[in-house]
Amino acid sequence: MKTRAKKVLKLLAGWAFILLGVVGLFLPFLKGILFLFVGLVILSSEYVWAHRLLSKIRNRFPSVTARLDKATTVMHDWIGKVFSRSAGPTDV
Repeated sequence: MKTRAKKVLKLLAGWAFILLGVVGLFLPFLKGILFLFVGLVILSSEYVWAHRLLSKIRNRFPSVTARLDKATTVMHDWIGKVFSRSAGPTDV
């Protein structure tokens, strides 16, 4: 049950970032592209289409690839920390 809850939370977070990204494309004070990338990075572990889209972006814009790889690493580390904290204390 815990893994299902983690998956649901991950999907909700990914889609929330995608939604914020779309809204941010129209609002001047919100960085829409950044939120879209973060949402895609989160969703790429669950959806093949998100993974393919990130691959296409990497191939099309090689100058962005280094930043995207760094952001991907940071996001996966952050997600790992958040979900490991939510798992609760473990017996030592």
